[in-house]
Amino acid sequence: MNTRKAFLKELTYKINGAAIEVHKELGPGLLESVYHQCLIHELKNQNIYFQTEKLIEVNYKGLNLDTNLRCDILVENSICIELKAVKEMLPVHDAQILSYMKLLKVPKGILYNFNVYNLFNQGQKTFVNEFFI
Repeated sequence: MNTRKAFLKELTYKINGAAIEVHKELGPGLLESVYHQCLIHELKNQNIYFQTEKLIEVNYKGLNLDTNLRCDILVENSICIELKAVKEMLPVHDAQILSYMKLLKVPKGILYNFNVYNLFNQGQKTFVNEFFI
């Protein structure tokens, strides 16, 4: 495994651990913003570099659009994290994170839905794209 893939694998492991810790402490049923703040706290505790509410630029045929799209958390400029607290995940949620990954040019994305009883088995999906080399 190349060093970039190994780095992303280890980083994913740490992020999943942080998300599981948040879910273990709080359980389902709260607002997305609560989980967001708690996950930020866990990432800080692990000294993981991230940006929260990262503005996503959209360039359409040379025109920079003011779309106000934001990635919930961008970790190490490599992994886009999108958080949800919904009854059920929909295909539009998958499309959202895949679009964010493409626009940010990052190789990996993790979609979490905290409104489940078992986060790792029911509330987590990982995505890779053409930037995952």
